[in-house]
Amino acid sequence: MRGLRKYLTPFAPDQSGAVSVLYELGGILVICDAGGCVGNVCGFDEPRWFSRKSAIFSAGLRDMDAILGRDDRLVAKLADAAQKVDATFAAVIGTPVPAVIATDYLALKRMTERKINIPVLTVDTDGMELYDKGEEKAFLELFKTFAVQKYPVDEKRVGILGMTPQDVSDLAAADKIRDLFRQKQDMQAVCYCMGDGLEEVKKASSVSKNIVVSPAAIATAQYLEKTFGTPYEIDYPLVEELISEMDYSGKRVLIVQQQVIANAVRKEIEKRTGEKEAITTATWFMRKEEILTDLNVDAVDDISLKEEDDFISLVEKEGYDVIFADPCMERMIPGFEGVFIPLTHFAVSGKLNV
Repeated sequence: MRGLRKYLTPFAPDQSGAVSVLYELGGILVICDAGGCVGNVCGFDEPRWFSRKSAIFSAGLRDMDAILGRDDRLVAKLADAAQKVDATFAAVIGTPVPAVIATDYLALKRMTERKINIPVLTVDTDGMELYDKGEEKAFLELFKTFAVQKYPVDEKRVGILGMTPQDVSDLAAADKIRDLFRQKQDMQAVCYCMGDGLEEVKKASSVSKNIVVSPAAIATAQYLEKTFGTPYEIDYPLVEELISEMDYSGKRVLIVQQQVIANAVRKEIEKRTGEKEAITTATWFMRKEEILTDLNVDAVDDISLKEEDDFISLVEKEGYDVIFADPCMERMIPGFEGVFIPLTHFAVSGKLNV
């Protein structure tokens, strides 16, 4: 049945993705809701909440606020918060309520900036899209707002775009990537939004290149290339640790993850076997043609999953020997007789790779 979920929990919405991008940067994050969306973000969609706090507020919208469009009340609340919290910026993040009443985010930004002395950015999420769409909007708004100055390029610095727990499913991933580049290439890896803060965003033009680790950051990488001439490539530096040691030669393989990691696993398997294997990648989330072009992957081998039945029927039809997917998906295919390799995706299961 279309839309029926028997195995998977609801995926995080776009406002949660926007929060995930901005979480560590020292700003006041205001979610335009009545209170419920904030609870979901902090309780379910943001794993860092339990170890590292962030100034996340609800706008506390009430019926008459929505009916009468009382933006001035939101501005007053934000101005009050800005006096009490030592913040570097403020962000207003949308939900279904402001989407329904057609909130003018540009006007809201201007009204707020007249009241407080810190930059204000707005992310027009509507709660109807998935987390990665919110990430895409937040990444682009963040870098357009703060990465405005041209710095000399340091050939020893590389930027990592797209790092959020929703996408990499490992709170230690940023540290691992920094160690990897330092030890193997004697380079400094700048992991934007996970460990490296707003000052590094401002100096984004100084890196020699950007590495994009999730589809949500493609648009930002393209913006930085157009604005500062910074080249980018699509890859996941930690892909080797995601692949079990076994012989993949001649195996039919299915990889389910966000598109960048899934195709990075594909390329690593092909590198190990020395030949182009019968590998299919699939994702529940956004797909970008740029990723397929950059990695030289045929579109027919990269599939978009919408319903649980899409995944179940794909496995039944294609007869895969090996499946990489989040552990929670194994119970969806009880008749599968091949090798199931756990490939954790926080956005799917709410579990981290530990």
